[in-house]
Amino acid sequence: MASQYFDETVAERYQRFQFEFGDETLRGRVVVLAGGTGGLGAATAALLMKEGASVTVGYAKDEQRARRMQESLSTCGDGKITLCLADLRESEGRRALLAAAAAQGPLYGLVVLAGDPARGDSEQILRESAEINYLAPLLLARQAADEMKTKGTAGSIVLFSSMQASYVFENSTAYAGAKAALVHGAKVLAKEAGGSANIRVNVVAPGATLAGMAQASLRGGKYDRFIADGIIPRFGRAEDVARAVRFLLEPDNYVTGQVITVDGGMTLRRDLR
Repeated sequence: MASQYFDETVAERYQRFQFEFGDETLRGRVVVLAGGTGGLGAATAALLMKEGASVTVGYAKDEQRARRMQESLSTCGDGKITLCLADLRESEGRRALLAAAAAQGPLYGLVVLAGDPARGDSEQILRESAEINYLAPLLLARQAADEMKTKGTAGSIVLFSSMQASYVFENSTAYAGAKAALVHGAKVLAKEAGGSANIRVNVVAPGATLAGMAQASLRGGKYDRFIADGIIPRFGRAEDVARAVRFLLEPDNYVTGQVITVDGGMTLRRDLR
């Protein structure tokens, strides 16, 4: 029996070697960058604004840095950038951030960059890490997905994990454990929000990058041996991560429930010692 879902028009176009790749497909779309005032968030905002997206950047502290970023990126293309003070650990903060974005138009995308390096292994650090690195991002993602469902809009959610969630690094229990939990939570949410609702949920896991949480460690030489030993060709850049996020935000993207590890291949090697 012939498929009722097979698109003969598309199949015929492929036979003629004709393919459709949209230009500036994020133009006018509203995207939230939660915890987006750092290097990775700023690079992502710049890339999205070049395409004309309307970006709402949430920050929990350091308003001066947020204002500097807003001013610096204001000339990136013709996209818009707005700021919203929001503590993602609080339900009021999550609601405020999504409301600020809704004022710009229907929510299309959510990128949650918020996190904490959580150095140490005390009970208090473990609890705090679970809250900021797992619970707050997942609750925000679930709330955004519910909003998209209610309004009947398709969308894309990108959560940030870490290469430490997939490869064992010593002395990283508090941070890596929470980020690994976030990966699994994102996959569950992708299953719940997918299907006919067409809400995709994916994860970006940066490696040793010259912006973000790893910057101090890179400056101090902690990861020099990975380049010296030929394990990776260079340290990661903010633009590497931004491009991965942009790929997952593509409106016609066919990827959900996946993790893109942007680490230059570091976690592929088993001779890291």
